[in-house]
Amino acid sequence: MSMEFRLRRTLPSDRVAIIMPVDHGLIFDRIEGLETPSAPFAAWADNDVTGFMMTPGQVKQTEKFFAARPHLTRVLTIDTYYEFRELDGSGSHGLITTVEEAVRMGVDAVKMLFPWNMSKAERVAMCTRVGKVIAACDHWDIPLVLEPVIMGAPRSEDVIIEEEKVARIAYDLGAHIIKIAFPGEERTKRLVDELKVPLVIAGGPLAGDPSETIDAVAQTIRSGARGVIVGRNIWQRERSQAERVLGEVAKLTRSVRFDD
Repeated sequence: MSMEFRLRRTLPSDRVAIIMPVDHGLIFDRIEGLETPSAPFAAWADNDVTGFMMTPGQVKQTEKFFAARPHLTRVLTIDTYYEFRELDGSGSHGLITTVEEAVRMGVDAVKMLFPWNMSKAERVAMCTRVGKVIAACDHWDIPLVLEPVIMGAPRSEDVIIEEEKVARIAYDLGAHIIKIAFPGEERTKRLVDELKVPLVIAGGPLAGDPSETIDAVAQTIRSGARGVIVGRNIWQRERSQAERVLGEVAKLTRSVRFDD
């Protein structure tokens, strides 16, 4: 398969992608709403999502399920981290599988965190690690979704500005897709216009009224982003409410097309 083929599967040109992340167990263990790691696929696959963000264990356990639903894309999380809340070098980040293994498993893309609130030495090591992963992705023709993030920090103005800066570093390292927490409509549009790399916007933890989630998605789409990553704001809500939110989000994602 070519890089272009996998990119088009991950981010279709006839709509904005809805990728549901269910890889939280790598960090949060037995998180509410994800007690059974394989449950979200059957629960949400028929609700107009375009794909899922998954762990290696989930990919292995659901091969038969996805073989019967080839329209759904799979993004494999290939790393994990623990605690980058202070610039003291105490956090730790590492890969849990390889790009070659991801290709063997038949997924459409790989995803990796790009945390930045760490020591300068860890930042250099992180950039080196990302660079090697991107080189492997280019070799195997599989896109990397790279996520610039200030781990555990409240969404202050300073944090949003810092994540924008790290998004630029992600671009310069060669990320194929950049995943970022929603910085607002104007900032998102500027990133789309400047970087000219597909941007996908993370929904983050469950928060606020459903209308706030829908409005954030609407702004995301107006800004030119290619995908929305919505997980906890869906599957941690009461089921009927979650279905309404996802239905409204799906309508918005089908309102645009992209000229690739």
